[in-house]
Amino acid sequence: MSLFPQAPNAVVMIRPHHFSPNEQTAGDNSFQSSGEFDPAEVSRLAYEQVTKAAETLRSHGINVHIFEDESTDTPDSVFPNNWFSTHLGGQIAIYPMYAPNRRKERRSDVIEFLKAHYRVQDVIDYSGLEYDNLFLEGTGAMVLDHIERVAYAARSNRTDSHVLERFCSHFNFEPMVFDAQDKQGKAVYHTNVLMCIGSDFVIAGFEMMTDTKRRDEIIRRFEFAGKKVIHLTEAQIGAFCGNALELHAGSKRLLALSSTAFAALSQSQKALLEQSVTLVPLDVSAIELAGGSVRCMLAGIHLSKR
Repeated sequence: MSLFPQAPNAVVMIRPHHFSPNEQTAGDNSFQSSGEFDPAEVSRLAYEQVTKAAETLRSHGINVHIFEDESTDTPDSVFPNNWFSTHLGGQIAIYPMYAPNRRKERRSDVIEFLKAHYRVQDVIDYSGLEYDNLFLEGTGAMVLDHIERVAYAARSNRTDSHVLERFCSHFNFEPMVFDAQDKQGKAVYHTNVLMCIGSDFVIAGFEMMTDTKRRDEIIRRFEFAGKKVIHLTEAQIGAFCGNALELHAGSKRLLALSSTAFAALSQSQKALLEQSVTLVPLDVSAIELAGGSVRCMLAGIHLSKR
């Protein structure tokens, strides 16, 4: 059993050479920017920001595996956590993706690398469910509590409850589905922009959960598990405060989050988090134009090394 089952020590990152916000995902991603920008400049900045983020994480003791994406038809490839996840016990899951061009992000070389360097017993591939218009976009669609074995998932185009149940049956999680909307009544497209679960804390936009009974049940579960519950406002969710990932280096735990999110957290919220983790802000402002942030960029490796 890992010392910190919630917090991996290694991550996969994809460095894009032709990054841009994805037109195919703009319809249901209200976090995606609709403003004017210089595509060439945004692409250059995204490349530099991924490079710098990886260097910063490595300086804190995180093992970062970077893969290059030189293609021009995978604008969201910088978000690998949506198409695969890894699990203690040597399992990998591969997921069905909602946008057709995102399906091209799946890479056999990444899976083969993991098999060569980590102990992989089984790869379960759900991607064929795309033909039935059933989708579950990995640890974007789900936020997993690896300690309590609960998969939290907000209903959306990217999260089908039947696929979630299938995943939970295979990987020994309890599904916890809920609805979450912004003030305009639009469903939150990915659960991981709403919620971050750490080893002993949770930060989430609970006010955006529309069913008060379900919301109260979820909060009680976290409190019963002994986690500090930190409430985020909708404005803070819009600044990607919920899109963070706990990591560990030796006995030290970190929280990787964006500079945007760090600036939006209150001093009292930072103080609460710093009781548990060292906050590591990363500038990913160009990438945030696509509607995702640091958590989306990090595919955590919950596998044992060979």
